[in-house]
Amino acid sequence: MHKYTNHLINEKSPYLQQHAHNPVDWYPWGPEAFAKAQQENKPIFLSIGYATCHWCHVMEHESFENEKVAGLMNQAFVNIKVDREEHPDIDSVYMKVCIMLTGSGGWPMTIIMTPAQKPFFAATYIPEESRFGRIGMIELIPKLEEAWLNKRQELELAADRIVDALKSGAVQPAAGAVAAGLPKLAYQQLVESFDRQNGSFGGAPKFPSPPKMNFLLRYWRQTGDKEALRMVEFSLQKIRNGGIFDQIGFGIHRYATDSAWLLPHFEKMLYNQAMLAETYIEAFQATGNKSYEETAGEIYTYVLRDMTAPDGGFYAAEDADSEGEEGKFYVWRKAELEKVLNKQELELVEKIYSVEAGGNYHDEATGAATGKNILHLKKPLQITAGELNTGYPELKSTLESIRQKLFNVRKLRVHPLKDTKILADWNGLMIGSLANAARVSGSPEYLSAAERAANFVLTGMTGGDGLLFHRWMDGQAVIDGKLEDYAFMIQGLLALYEASFKVKYLETALKFNDILLKHFYDRQSGVYFMNSDYGEKLLIRPRDIYGGAIPSGNAVMIMNLLKLSRLTGRPQYEQLAGKIVSNYGNMLSQAPAEFPEVMCALMFAEGPAYEIVISGDPQSEETKKIIQTVNQLYLPEKVVVFRPDKDNAAIIKIAPYVEAQQMINNLPTVYICRNTACETPLAGLQALKTHALFNLHNKTFF
Repeated sequence: MHKYTNHLINEKSPYLQQHAHNPVDWYPWGPEAFAKAQQENKPIFLSIGYATCHWCHVMEHESFENEKVAGLMNQAFVNIKVDREEHPDIDSVYMKVCIMLTGSGGWPMTIIMTPAQKPFFAATYIPEESRFGRIGMIELIPKLEEAWLNKRQELELAADRIVDALKSGAVQPAAGAVAAGLPKLAYQQLVESFDRQNGSFGGAPKFPSPPKMNFLLRYWRQTGDKEALRMVEFSLQKIRNGGIFDQIGFGIHRYATDSAWLLPHFEKMLYNQAMLAETYIEAFQATGNKSYEETAGEIYTYVLRDMTAPDGGFYAAEDADSEGEEGKFYVWRKAELEKVLNKQELELVEKIYSVEAGGNYHDEATGAATGKNILHLKKPLQITAGELNTGYPELKSTLESIRQKLFNVRKLRVHPLKDTKILADWNGLMIGSLANAARVSGSPEYLSAAERAANFVLTGMTGGDGLLFHRWMDGQAVIDGKLEDYAFMIQGLLALYEASFKVKYLETALKFNDILLKHFYDRQSGVYFMNSDYGEKLLIRPRDIYGGAIPSGNAVMIMNLLKLSRLTGRPQYEQLAGKIVSNYGNMLSQAPAEFPEVMCALMFAEGPAYEIVISGDPQSEETKKIIQTVNQLYLPEKVVVFRPDKDNAAIIKIAPYVEAQQMINNLPTVYICRNTACETPLAGLQALKTHALFNLHNKTFF
């Protein structure tokens, strides 16, 4: 039994039927509605969309099913629903108006017009409440009502001008978009602090800072500023060539004690591997430069070889010391190299890896020569190959043979201590990193590793109540989970869903999100505490947005909530994200470059962002090619949902809007919404390739 039934109940359109039980007193387009508007002297709220439009469903669930919003609408307007597929003519007229007034168009489209159907206001999606610079329905409707009652003559004159412009084909200048001020300021601050000689930011000690590089990649993607991309590429190349990168066994050391990346602090942390490998993968996806993919692969080789437990979880770290000496495992005296390599190989290593007879680095504290060498490249291999009059592939092959020899010898040394505890938060970072790499590269090995680790955490580090434990070691999971455990696992599970399209990962991410809201969320401030309400009571419950070496849980949750909102069609998650940003507004404004994860989230929220639904048979080769095409696109401001043609009840339950997004003409079909406005569906691979995002001839997007 429905609580409400409106005038759409007898309509045949599936789109109108979807709204037939809204508390909004909807009318179909027609004389009855217009007569009512004239009789009651009310403006008309015209809403245009279609049945498979994602953001149409979002606006319905957020506002049109909301009794408070509906009450305001029913009081102020006569409300009309139009299915654009039933009435393309009506849609065409008012789409021109929307573009004229706002500079863009899409669905859902909102037009406010006089009883004579003359428009004076236009928008696409409008949230329930104002957020991210976009006015909400609750604030907008009273303003429009007040204007209609007290400034009616002005509105009607404006409406007449719009109609005149429409008739004459004139287009009014589009209103300026809300400036994305903080990301731009963050970029400017990073430009100022960028080390143009060695890459990355600031002086010694030198940190790789992958979150800042991820932000720069996104800033380049959205603005086209080539300097942002150059900063990333220069830094990644310097890191890969430096002593901070283990040239023999792979993986990244924690940081360099000097500014030129030569002398590392030799410990290796899981979180460093996860975050930096993901940055290299993103750089590969953005530029197509295979060397970045290869470097990410080298980091993953290290993690899967040396940092993976038998049951799939990832160990925390490896020490810097062995036999009481920092870095002893990693450095080489020239005499040691002479015992392993032949003359030609030794000469090549001396040339390329900067080996010196007396050692290539000095003691950090005393400045005394150590007689030891940290293998590193002063020049890119491509340049060195030219100097040596040899081909680049030939040089790489020779060096790989040499590397393997040195690696086999190094294995016989006393290894640094391995910290074999397994942390839920750091595992979440690595799960997400591997999942994203699997999605981009198509590697089944990376996907399998990510799934095994996720299964380990979800079965071995959770209690019967679904609550996470922070640490696992020697068969025991202990310590109540922290904010970062949940936040990073949610982040990893969302990446794993988009890499595998297994709904269970999305379901678990939502369950973890519910736990955070129940046990970690401060409803007064709108942010998350680091510890739970059921855990140990400390002098204070800490909460922060600044993360340092790894992101803070609050920073990560902003993006998590935004993605959950777009994936599921639940705008309340976006509202929660906005509250976190608002609470830390002053801090973010003072030094936005120090909060790169938040800047990424702000760019995602401010748009343009994309929601992509792929509907098809998962076993179909064409469907697989479509998924591959979508995955290879560097579009970090997107989320992707897969709707299988069969066995789709689970994803429809989580994201009800996909129920209507079915295959068209028995072809796998892609539904794209951009900036909360949905586009015409694309049926089949060839149709997809004609879209600007996927057209390889359109270099703007690559």
